Amino acid sequence: MDLFSAIKNRRSVRLFQDKSVPLEDLKKIVDAGRLAPSGYNLQKREFIIITDKSILLRLNDIQPVFDAGAAIAVIVEKTKYAIEDASAAVENILLAATALGYGSCWIEGTLIPHEKWAKELLGIPKEKKLFALIPIGVPLTSGEQAPKKRLEEITYLNLYGVKLPQSTQTND
Repeated sequence: MDLFSAIKNRRSVRLFQDKSVPLEDLKKIVDAGRLAPSGYNLQKREFIIITDKSILLRLNDIQPVFDAGAAIAVIVEKTKYAIEDASAAVENILLAATALGYGSCWIEGTLIPHEKWAKELLGIPKEKKLFALIPIGVPLTSGEQAPKKRLEEITYLNLYGVKLPQSTQTND
């Protein structure tokens, strides 16, 4: 799948089929995260590929989406650009998963109150931040991306408020 198709098709998947995800696919997905931009190219992020079912089941205490075949933990050092660096990596991971035909979901908000527990479960050093958990798997059902605003509603040309010229292309 090309990049623009992956962007248009990516959706948050929370229900998965009971199927494993090949390690080679997971490595490709994480590699996309590794290749994301990083402030000053510091690359202060790391990843854990989680395939152990017992660990995935325990992660359901954070949010019940870890019936997926795998998950990826995104870890960052607490630097000036940690949020930006981790967010760029997560977005690349989500798009790579979609391009390979998998579903995924960015789990961050519900992780915050459970971060200490999850870090202990995954063996993450105390000085690092567990930024996100991303379940990866075969979606249980098909679906579409949540509706998005039209490009013309949120984009201006040169100055705020200057509408874009009308286009003959559709903006699904």
